[in-house]
Amino acid sequence: MALSRVRAMPTASGVGLRLPHLTDVVATRPSAAWFEIHPENFLANPHAAELLVDIARDYLISVHSVGVSIGSASGIDRLHLARVRALVDRIDPILVSGHLAWSTHAGEYLNDLLPLPYTKETLRIVSAHIDEVQDTLGQRYLVENPSSYVGFSTSTMTEVEFLSELVHRTDCRLLCDVSNIYLSAHNLGFDRDSYLAELPAEAIAELHLGGFTPEPEDGGGEVLVDTHGGGIAEPVWAFYARALEHFGPKPTLIEWDNDVPVLDVILAEAAAADAVLQSTFAPKPRQTSASHALAS
Repeated sequence: MALSRVRAMPTASGVGLRLPHLTDVVATRPSAAWFEIHPENFLANPHAAELLVDIARDYLISVHSVGVSIGSASGIDRLHLARVRALVDRIDPILVSGHLAWSTHAGEYLNDLLPLPYTKETLRIVSAHIDEVQDTLGQRYLVENPSSYVGFSTSTMTEVEFLSELVHRTDCRLLCDVSNIYLSAHNLGFDRDSYLAELPAEAIAELHLGGFTPEPEDGGGEVLVDTHGGGIAEPVWAFYARALEHFGPKPTLIEWDNDVPVLDVILAEAAAADAVLQSTFAPKPRQTSASHALAS
């Protein structure tokens, strides 16, 4: 099946649309550039789905699945994928994405995004599942880099190599979660700037930013946990600017899934991301001959 191109999105930042904010958005139509939704929040909630269809008439929507589980060795849940496709047909999203992870086993959904070893066999399985997802949806799927807490001794390639090969084999696109790179580099001890530089820039279609929580480790130190329960940490903003310099202007999503505040708080984080983007790509002042002479 021929896949549609990834449609152009505004480079302005969007926010995750969570169930507590649905009625407010319907009633007030806030000045959000776009929204991202988890389809799993709407598939068994007809009223919420109707509100979403109404919202989609006035806003661009991105769909970010947490249940497709492209890393499950037992295969894709085709019934779930068909339900996601049905919702996609109703709201015509600008992008559809999901995680490089697995979350189902023996017909049971584990409600977590679990890690994968980066091997040729894993690559074969995940590539086949991405092909199936893209064929079912009729469009390219964006794969998000995970938040990592453990590595596998059996891995034979790095995460960046694995993601790059997925793009090569399936023609998928990547969702670069900038916060995930930051916390994974801290947790596993790799260089985050090298990771960023090695990602295939031409495949990046969207960026994510989310809050994380430091938790103490046994024996000292701390691990950063991807909780999406607060604002973006200050050093991540600086890393985000470096990501923009590398990839160019990209649509950026603010994720806030736990301890969800009023929508205005999340919209303020999106405005802060827009400010970083504008500052990163603001025209540099031209040096006049007088200022050049003074500098000399």
